[in-house]
Amino acid sequence: MSKTCPKHGEFKDLMATDARFLERIESLFYGRDFRSAEDTHIHKHGTSNIQFGRGAVLTVDLTNRCNMMCNPCFMDANQVGYVHEPTYEDTKAILDRAISFKPRRQIIILFSGGEPTLSPYFLDAVAYAKKVGFYRILAATNGIRYAEDIEFCKAAKEAGQHGVYLQFDGVSEEKNKHRGVGNLFDVKLRAIENLASVGIKVTLVTTIVNTINNDAIGQIVEFAAKNIDKVQTIAFQPVSFTGRDEDVPDDIRTQQRYTLAGMAGDLETQLGGRMKSLQDWFPLSSYSAFTSVMDMLQGADAPWGWSSCNCHPNCGIFTLAVVNRQTGDFKSLFDFFDYEQFMKDVAVITDTARGKKLTMAQLAMAIMRNFHAERAPEGFPVSQIINLFKPSSANSNSDRNDRMKAKTSDDPSDVWRVLCVEGMWFQDLFNYDFRRTEMCVIPYGTQEGEISFCAYNTGVGWRQIIENMHKTAGLAEWYKENGRHAVYAKGKPVPGISKKHSLSLPIVQAILDQHGDEPVKTVSPYLLEEEEEAVV
Repeated sequence: MSKTCPKHGEFKDLMATDARFLERIESLFYGRDFRSAEDTHIHKHGTSNIQFGRGAVLTVDLTNRCNMMCNPCFMDANQVGYVHEPTYEDTKAILDRAISFKPRRQIIILFSGGEPTLSPYFLDAVAYAKKVGFYRILAATNGIRYAEDIEFCKAAKEAGQHGVYLQFDGVSEEKNKHRGVGNLFDVKLRAIENLASVGIKVTLVTTIVNTINNDAIGQIVEFAAKNIDKVQTIAFQPVSFTGRDEDVPDDIRTQQRYTLAGMAGDLETQLGGRMKSLQDWFPLSSYSAFTSVMDMLQGADAPWGWSSCNCHPNCGIFTLAVVNRQTGDFKSLFDFFDYEQFMKDVAVITDTARGKKLTMAQLAMAIMRNFHAERAPEGFPVSQIINLFKPSSANSNSDRNDRMKAKTSDDPSDVWRVLCVEGMWFQDLFNYDFRRTEMCVIPYGTQEGEISFCAYNTGVGWRQIIENMHKTAGLAEWYKENGRHAVYAKGKPVPGISKKHSLSLPIVQAILDQHGDEPVKTVSPYLLEEEEEAVV
């Protein structure tokens, strides 16, 4: 991308490391959603307005406080000199506005921050989101609170929390230590254990920084596949230089810049071709063909429409892998299922609109038509693809793996699950594109309406504008009245986190196997400092 400013001159940044990948993804773009409702209470931000669609994920910051000091950080948490913490009434108003205009779609409610679990109203906010009718209620979290307190996990589940977006930068302490917490990988493992034990779905969210952790993203896919009963999705996010990183020097930005094309290429290499960059990835918008047919089946009088994700093709991509839950082996679904043709078939079925029963029959036939059994994993039945895409009510809380489970846990046929791997690339000042902003599917819900994710975190700086308009207190004033919360940084560990877990760590086991004659401590997956102490 090349841009020229009359005052500051020319700016260039990298959009893709493989032109063929970019061309393919853009060619598969499903198209924009409908024009957004003209609602002055929600869309009132000039050139930063979302102009198309309802969105798929409404992000609501509950606080700008955090118990870590990460780099990168979208918001420069703990460093801006004030506390912005919407009241419970503020949060209720944001959620009320989210359902105040039509079409009213089921969207994910993502409570974020800072660290949202620091908010004294976190559980109340979750419960209220459930009360007004949302059923996929998540938290974007570093996992510390969930790792520390199983009772908090139970309370969150009881309040209505469906899942978490868990920050997860790699499958060792080495790949997480740039976050500044001495035992962060142990924290992640304990959080996953606790969350899974109470039935909260886990999505691993990995910020990929070139030269920092891009060399080990395939290990994260392996980890998720080996633990498919506890991890549902991976959301890879190429680094966005916003917040704490907005003043990044040009040479560092060039060195650390990472793209969706680079991610797909690295995964193909690191996974030995099991995810092919020019075959297995599709724009997130392609799934909206299925949204259209489900809305048609439900009819115009349905209380909720299906979620739609018509984001710009340079914003989001995804792939699906079929996982044998007994072995952890996986294979790309799109190796043996023609998804591109299936979406075309679904669009035709929607256009013909022949009634519910016939439409359901046509969908089943389209699945069977595009299923190539000779390339599928041994024993994988077409019925599982039907379960994967099986229509359910927009009010249903089931996800793809719930629908693939056998009726009883001891059923020997209960073998298959699906791992979703996404790539979501948020913008920064250096690659900002208004075409992407106006189609944003991840708006921020704020005290001043809904704003595109990228316009809020970068662009004209809506985060700073709104947080200053509605700041709760200066930092010193806040500390005086409320005290300081714990912050884990500069290698400080989170106390009381056990190293015991039942998760499979394939990369660690591979190291142990390779160095079988050496003492186990010398190949510890934990901090290098621990290894040095073991050697001494």
